[in-house]
Amino acid sequence: MKKALWIVCTLLSCTIAMAQRTERKLQQKVEALLKDFKDGQIGVYIKNLRTGKVVMVNADTVFPTASMVKIPILIGIMDKIEKGSLQYHQELEYKDSLLYAGSDILGSFKSGEKIELGKVMMLMLTMSDNTASLWLQSLAGTGTRINELMDSLGMQFTRVNSRTPGREENRIQFGWGQTTPREMATLFEKIYKGEVISKKAGQKMIRLLGRNYWDEVAISQVPPDVFVASKNGAINQSRSETLLVAAPHGHYIFSVCTKNLSDQSWSSGNEAWTLERTLSALIWDYFEPHSDWKPQE
Repeated sequence: MKKALWIVCTLLSCTIAMAQRTERKLQQKVEALLKDFKDGQIGVYIKNLRTGKVVMVNADTVFPTASMVKIPILIGIMDKIEKGSLQYHQELEYKDSLLYAGSDILGSFKSGEKIELGKVMMLMLTMSDNTASLWLQSLAGTGTRINELMDSLGMQFTRVNSRTPGREENRIQFGWGQTTPREMATLFEKIYKGEVISKKAGQKMIRLLGRNYWDEVAISQVPPDVFVASKNGAINQSRSETLLVAAPHGHYIFSVCTKNLSDQSWSSGNEAWTLERTLSALIWDYFEPHSDWKPQE
């Protein structure tokens, strides 16, 4: 009986997945935009949360997260806060041993200085501070615990690799973390709908994700008076971004991931970044065709 029920549920899940409707006109526009991209590999997942329709191009291909790994880390920390083992405003003590070499704000602290947990979370998400992020990864129970949470949320490919036993080969291939466009967008949707930890935790995470300092790529194509929750990631061979846009005629989520890029420049004219801006503008104009707002060059 149990086996029969499991088969029925599995078939039902497959049917639902296959029945997910495509936003056909937008699918065609996105495919046309991406067909000439020869710089590397790209994947896109777009979902209109009002209609449920989607656009997918290599949406289930695994890509490096770069700093988008900070979404799973955020979930790990919020899980600890929800259970009471950490407090959002609790005071932490910074140690020199936490330093991740680079230009991070937290890395400029002197050993022994105090900072609230909430401010460390802000540095991780707003500034993408790596010293803050690795500290929080440890406080969350390390990548091992975070990956358990990802698994419990149905994320098959989204994982923390760095400083996580058993993930060494994945780290060599993908770096700090890995994901797919569909899974990263799905995480955002679940957070937004209150399906990760709790509705209260989801609301807090969305607020935190709405304060991104790095707003000159995909975010730049959305009007400044429209709320956007986002996280981007960039390493030499990969530039990626995931946005939840509170558009007037229906919220939408999109995730764009890249890898194996030949253009590894860090100027605003980087080919992948340019494509992300163009894609973001295309999506906005499709869902909000009567908007007369245009970004200033």
